Amino acid sequence: MNSKTWTRIIALTLFAALTLGVSLSAQDQAKKTRPPQYHHYQIADPGTFGGPQSHQNFSSFVQGNLNNRGAFAPGAADTNVIDPLCYDNFPDCYAAHAFRWQDGVTTDLGLLPGGTNSQVNWITASGLMTGLGDNGQADPLIGIPFQIHGIFWGHDLAITDIGSLPDTYFANPFAVNDRGEVVGAAMNTIPDPNSIWQIGHQTRAFYWKDGVMQDLGTLGTGTDAVAGLINERGQVIGWSYTNAIPSAVCGNNNFSFPLTTGSFIWDKHNGMRDIGGFGGTCTLAGDINNRGQIVGASFLAGDQTYHPFVWDAATGMTDLMGAANGFNGQAFAINDGGQIVGAACDAVDCHAALWQKRGGKWHETNLGILAVGNCPNATSVNASAQVVGIDYCNGLPFFSEDGAQIVDLNTLVPSNSGLQLGEVGQINNRGEISINAVDASGNGHTVVLIPCDEGHPGVEGCDYSKVDAETAAAQSADRLHVPSTTQNLSRSWWSNRFHMRGLPSPSK
Repeated sequence: MNSKTWTRIIALTLFAALTLGVSLSAQDQAKKTRPPQYHHYQIADPGTFGGPQSHQNFSSFVQGNLNNRGAFAPGAADTNVIDPLCYDNFPDCYAAHAFRWQDGVTTDLGLLPGGTNSQVNWITASGLMTGLGDNGQADPLIGIPFQIHGIFWGHDLAITDIGSLPDTYFANPFAVNDRGEVVGAAMNTIPDPNSIWQIGHQTRAFYWKDGVMQDLGTLGTGTDAVAGLINERGQVIGWSYTNAIPSAVCGNNNFSFPLTTGSFIWDKHNGMRDIGGFGGTCTLAGDINNRGQIVGASFLAGDQTYHPFVWDAATGMTDLMGAANGFNGQAFAINDGGQIVGAACDAVDCHAALWQKRGGKWHETNLGILAVGNCPNATSVNASAQVVGIDYCNGLPFFSEDGAQIVDLNTLVPSNSGLQLGEVGQINNRGEISINAVDASGNGHTVVLIPCDEGHPGVEGCDYSKVDAETAAAQSADRLHVPSTTQNLSRSWWSNRFHMRGLPSPSK
């Protein structure tokens, strides 16, 4: 694989290039010989509030913007009001409001008092939400003309300002559970040249509930931490510096962690615990399920190779590839059944991967590549082992079912939709998929793909016939794709503000 391909992966994923070798089992090979059949999908577009675009804002933890009731809370949609603090037109300068879409109804989730913009980052099974918004006031600590506070929405959709840490004015919640526990990252008042967010002060992991925000601390002698996810048991995972030793590999991605970074699990009873690693200077967890299993990737000693891992309290960290394997791999998401997805490569190509435990051992299923792609990364898996992800070499979204060959999702939606599908957010247990798209004018749309299956009868415009993977692959090779879609649509109103003031955005 050439250096250009590696560079693209570095820019858009947690880790650098994927070069992992895993041989297909006889069972996997047999699946590849039977052309699978897939359902078509209809596109549900929630629209905007008068402006040109809507978007999902992607973090590098697993997404939580589409629950199993079909409620979609992906980010924000443009209004027709110009944001007075926007310095550029990328993606645009329209003020944006957080929204929820369900059963064809789009609901504006409102603003903080004095605010111009808001954004939702997570929705729970019962509909609780968290996100962030501005409040029309300046931030005197870092000297910028806006404050960004965390937001919590209850079942009545009332908006609550969860604030920030004492004497500071910035907080970004990533996730919330059905107990109303919110986690994320904020800033404190201690100057830090190695700040994870590179805005002059320490970045701190926080936990919030019932009006009280708590700093969760750090691992070892580290100064900075980020809390990314919380499950229904109240277990939190995130990242933390562990010491002041530089890490070239953890700094060689778009988070730019310049110091040795580990991953933690935290709960009220045990506090913060380091989940360990494989001997290198960078371990980044990406997901936790409701059984307390954690997945991610960790560098081996010497920082030349990284492997996918799964961690649980009983057995600790397990290398999904085996310590003797000299290639690289990444685990990105895990469902409550313990099925794991990510990416892997061998000497021939990079491919999407599915790991499942059988007979006490972990087994990998090679989900293949797209006809025109060579670096797919599976990023979400539902309870039925339906898998979605993105080919980062060209911005193509893909789908797999029953461990079969991945196909470009663009081949499964109406050809006259006028939309080019890009980065995937999540697949829920109903088979619905959240995804970003772009129209012929370059405007972004965050949409839901509704499967034309027995669980969704009578959907207007649905094609209830099936298409085999070989046909879909052939169609994929003939379609026009827009590689820049992924990057453009991930930029939100608040990351735009940071970007245009020369500040690194605290997001993907």
